[in-house]
Amino acid sequence: MQLTVLGCAGTFPGPSSPCSGYLVEHDGFRLVVDLGAGALGNLQRHLDVRDVDAVYISHLHADHCIDLVAYFYARRYHPTGMLPKLPVYGPVGTRFRIHAAFEEPPVDGFDDVYDFRERGAGSVEIGPFSVTTEVVRHPIECHGLRIEAGGRVLTYSGDTAACSTLIDLARDADLFLCEASWPSVPTPPEGIHLTGREAGQHATEAGAKKLLLTHLMPFHDQMAMLAEAKETYDGDLELAHVGTTYEV
Repeated sequence: MQLTVLGCAGTFPGPSSPCSGYLVEHDGFRLVVDLGAGALGNLQRHLDVRDVDAVYISHLHADHCIDLVAYFYARRYHPTGMLPKLPVYGPVGTRFRIHAAFEEPPVDGFDDVYDFRERGAGSVEIGPFSVTTEVVRHPIECHGLRIEAGGRVLTYSGDTAACSTLIDLARDADLFLCEASWPSVPTPPEGIHLTGREAGQHATEAGAKKLLLTHLMPFHDQMAMLAEAKETYDGDLELAHVGTTYEV
């Protein structure tokens, strides 16, 4: 299993990164997890827009889903003809959220472009991946993902504040892709995001083998976030970098 970071900026794009987007590949199957502002552009550095097999949207904040609007046009009006209907997994309300984001809701081909498969927490098979999702701690419903294939485990936190559910999802994960949005000082907003220190604590309690920090807000010092995580996690630790592919 391979993970490629398409975007790792939190809340809004930074000078060197779009918002959240990740390409997960195994046995030739391409699953895109989240497609926030700007991530579609970077996706095309790695594959053709025709070659995505499925999308999973963790939650419906724009920095995780809004490029599905632009991707609609790429798939609907491709020069080779409208592309096959694309499975899009996400929380209940995903179809309405994307449909409503258009300046005029498209009547031509919207449901021929995307096959929305809205769901709650649970398990689902997507191509070669076994995906287990749980609702994590965020102001709207957000799914943390545990993705398994080829005997390996990738866990993605989505957006979350501290919660035991995330520890369970990341239990013994080979790679834990975890948000670290705020420094511990000054006190971060309650119930929305993790600090670097909390991300490290969750990885340690879960026994994750590698921690990759993401959802890095452009106005915070990324190296400070890394230093915080090192206080609470002594395993393999990195900041996510756009365009980098990681073996899980």
